Amino acid sequence: MSCHKLLPLSELRWLTSGRNGWISRLHYGVSGRGKASFSSCSPRVCIVGGGPAGFYTAQHLIKARQDVEVDIYERLPVPFGLVRFGVAPDHPEVKNVINTFTQTAKHSRCSFYGNVNVGKDVSVEELQQAYHAVVLSYGAEGNRSMGVPGEDLAGVHSAKDFVGWYNGQPSCRELRPDLSCETAVILGQGNVALDVARVLLCPVDILKKTDITRPALEALAESQVRRVLIVGRRGPAQVACTIKELREMVTLPDTRPEMVAADFEGVTEGLKDLPRPRKRLTELMLKTALEIPGEKEQERRNKASRVWGFRFFRSPVEVLADPDGNRTAGIRLAVNKLEGSGEAARAVLTGEVEDVTCGLVISSIGYKSLTIDPSVPFDSRRAIVPNNMGRVQQAAGVYCSGWLKTGPTGVIATTMNNSFDTARSLVEDMDSGTLDVSAGKPGSQSINTLLEKRGVKPVTFSDWEKIDNEEMRRGEANGKPREKLLTVEEMLQVART
Repeated sequence: MSCHKLLPLSELRWLTSGRNGWISRLHYGVSGRGKASFSSCSPRVCIVGGGPAGFYTAQHLIKARQDVEVDIYERLPVPFGLVRFGVAPDHPEVKNVINTFTQTAKHSRCSFYGNVNVGKDVSVEELQQAYHAVVLSYGAEGNRSMGVPGEDLAGVHSAKDFVGWYNGQPSCRELRPDLSCETAVILGQGNVALDVARVLLCPVDILKKTDITRPALEALAESQVRRVLIVGRRGPAQVACTIKELREMVTLPDTRPEMVAADFEGVTEGLKDLPRPRKRLTELMLKTALEIPGEKEQERRNKASRVWGFRFFRSPVEVLADPDGNRTAGIRLAVNKLEGSGEAARAVLTGEVEDVTCGLVISSIGYKSLTIDPSVPFDSRRAIVPNNMGRVQQAAGVYCSGWLKTGPTGVIATTMNNSFDTARSLVEDMDSGTLDVSAGKPGSQSINTLLEKRGVKPVTFSDWEKIDNEEMRRGEANGKPREKLLTVEEMLQVART
């Protein structure tokens, strides 16, 4: 179908003379959702995944081209991905980015369709037929395995699932971690590991003013966990967290740090060669671990009932079971030494091992992307879609952004830049003609027809706003910013009232 349809002059005169802007209605139309529905000439782009990568990609596309129409498809009835389900409940300022995403979703050339499982309800090939371009931005839903005996024991959880549990991810609702032990071990030393440690040790009076879920709040109020060890295979100069998260641990009420002085040998000498952010982070660690605190800080530490600490140069060998063989009773750690220095340093086994008694092990060694459709190329070793600047290899018209493009690295700002880069690649391809947008495509019209036939009813952004309002209403009654709905069924029920 060509985009160029010539009208008789008389018809044009009639259209342009109408007081109510008939010309704009002819060209743009008005869709059932009350937004401008642009002509079949508009480049139509579909984005799979309603998290930060999806919204940032959409934002850039809409800004870069005044004619592009973008539809965002999301598996869950609620948008925002890891901003909703990954950001710690005591970090509300990080969630302010939702305001930007909401502006994008409400733009006249953007539509949100939640409750649509791409790969199951509709295939990527069907999306390719309906749109000029498909951008895969569905993130990293899988967990990296530790690959050690005992990791399937009760009491072992991935950080992704644990975070999903306290943040209201529907698939993690049944987690029910046993918090009756005194010591928890977290494997990994990135920001997610520190989020988990902080939530485990944070006074409930602080957490109850956040949007943490009610079941998690109740479980944490009864928690017996008093000591959290954050374990990494390399040394202090390679720790993966940022200074903000470390500072929050250092100042967390009713806690004190407990480090091993020997782990910091030689670290001070290497400070001068470190880049500034890494240097500041390492200095704070050294101060926390080795310096004698001032009187006020010492008094605070003496009163603390909970303890946390980094353990460096350690790798998991085996999760140890209790005498019945069912539950976690401890973890065996290999002792490492470093070869090389700085970011390039490698952990090498020394042959020594040590056992740590604990009843809870949380693996925070990374998320990984999964394939959702056999038609899309996927590098299972690196767990990414192979791409060049966001252009999927061997798949014309298919692009990727976010963690699916790079692997699970960086913070939300990293994802923003990565997604803008993909959007730039797509716009370049439209402008150069590499991506043919001259023929009309039906976009969401044909996809919605398919979904209707398959009994799938998408959730629009205005439907999400009903969920949003209900959550805030319930939260207000409990002195919280929101009380999240925890099941897809309840979300759909509220969306459709």
